[in-house]
Amino acid sequence: MKDPLAIEGFDYVRFYAENGRQSALFFASAFGFKIESYRGPETKHFESADYLLTQNKIRLLISAPIRSTSEIAKLVFTHGMTASDVAFRVPDCEAFFNEAVKRGAKPDKSPQTTEDQFGTLKTASIKAYGDVIHSIIERSNYKGFLPGFVPYETFFSHPKQSELSGLKVIDHVVANVELGKMNHWVKFYEEVLGFSQFQHFSDNDISTEYSALMSKVMSGGNGKIKLPINEPAEGKRKSQIEEYLEFHNGPGVQHLAFATNNIIDVIRSLRERGVTFLSVPKTYYDELPSRVGSIKQELKELAELGILVDRDDDGYLLQLFTKPLHDRPTFFFEIIQREGSQGFGVGNFKALFEAIERDQALRGNL
Repeated sequence: MKDPLAIEGFDYVRFYAENGRQSALFFASAFGFKIESYRGPETKHFESADYLLTQNKIRLLISAPIRSTSEIAKLVFTHGMTASDVAFRVPDCEAFFNEAVKRGAKPDKSPQTTEDQFGTLKTASIKAYGDVIHSIIERSNYKGFLPGFVPYETFFSHPKQSELSGLKVIDHVVANVELGKMNHWVKFYEEVLGFSQFQHFSDNDISTEYSALMSKVMSGGNGKIKLPINEPAEGKRKSQIEEYLEFHNGPGVQHLAFATNNIIDVIRSLRERGVTFLSVPKTYYDELPSRVGSIKQELKELAELGILVDRDDDGYLLQLFTKPLHDRPTFFFEIIQREGSQGFGVGNFKALFEAIERDQALRGNL
């Protein structure tokens, strides 16, 4: 029998932003995304102004409210710019939705079928943590993105800065939830959506002198979907998760990780484009050879660009985290290159969180 909860991968991640065009231009200018298509009042879509950005297999959808009374406007006012929809591509939308609801998922939108010049598209959505939803997209018979989208250049000029091609796929999407809620959402993904627990990090694994957190990684779609879920743990001062929850006004997506095959070239390009990253002390690189052993990349280049490295039984990974992407200290991106390792850089957690705490202290939130 076919699995009704089968998932083929991430379809897109949708952001709500106060100004969609400016946000789309920022993602294009800073991260090299192509603004591919647009939907809005000019195309007889009056709910929002929507911009599709692409880079290889990554799809980001940025939506902005047209009217102050819209639901999007309320969510932007509450959360700031926020990742509101982590969409899954599935082979059978109705089967997924019906099975998930039968197992206890709260429906957001029931299955609907749309037909246009691009074919037949089936969509639905269910509620997740906070105001986040999971759209369920069946597009095997659909050649477009979503109904109503037209090429961006129909109404606007493309930015002059060149596009990049180094970011390949969405590697994982991380959630921050309230104290005591991590296991609730672990149970949701296990029992309702058929995920399994991939890794577990305790406050002993993820702690500094001042703060700590706990995390469990959920995996679905035969490993194509990875969703770490974080909650704060008791510490001397306010943790990064508590800071997020305060300024986001509740749980939500903390960050997206993009996988690349050449993190050195990507980080160098992003820095040249003005992207700012968290930084670790230079002493981090003094200890690196003894901690991770032999790697293909030059240590000098990694230190110059601030790239972190970690090793496990399957290999190693390289990663780096941007600073928050808007004025609230909430959402950010991660760039990751996997050389065998399927972990999340547990060996970097202490250095990373101390870097976050330095920024928290500058903001007066530690």
